[in-house]
Amino acid sequence: MNLAEKIKHLREVEGELRGFNRPMTQMEVVKTMHQELGVSISQAYLSQLESSKRLHLTASSRDLLARFFKVHPGYLVSDPPDYSTDLLTEVGQESDRLGTWLIANAAEWRREPVLSELLQLLAEVEEPRRYLAVFRTFMELSIEELEAIIDALDMQEEAE
Repeated sequence: MNLAEKIKHLREVEGELRGFNRPMTQMEVVKTMHQELGVSISQAYLSQLESSKRLHLTASSRDLLARFFKVHPGYLVSDPPDYSTDLLTEVGQESDRLGTWLIANAAEWRREPVLSELLQLLAEVEEPRRYLAVFRTFMELSIEELEAIIDALDMQEEAE
């Protein structure tokens, strides 16, 4: 993924996280950055980065964007042409890969505490795939049915 794609992706994610249900516009990023951090980059500069007219960020712009989007500054560089996030060898077991994915996404979704906690808990259990299979079954029930089950379990626990 190149720098332009990463910035566009971050605008999409930030828009969802902020409840816009759409990507933040470049202007919204600039204004919100200024409101929240007291400094900003220009919309024209952001546009040049996203259109790949500028291929690299200054160190200060990289740090500012990283603070605003809450990512590591090293993320804001283009990946090498042959870069892949997938493991190319079969080191470890498949469950290790799921655990790594769960932990990484728990951190990425930190602005959604319920989802972040759920992913973190799944990463910590011994058999996360079994939990996912049970969750899948629960999704076939209505929320009212699930609440009734929880209420019944709470009442049973209080009785004991």
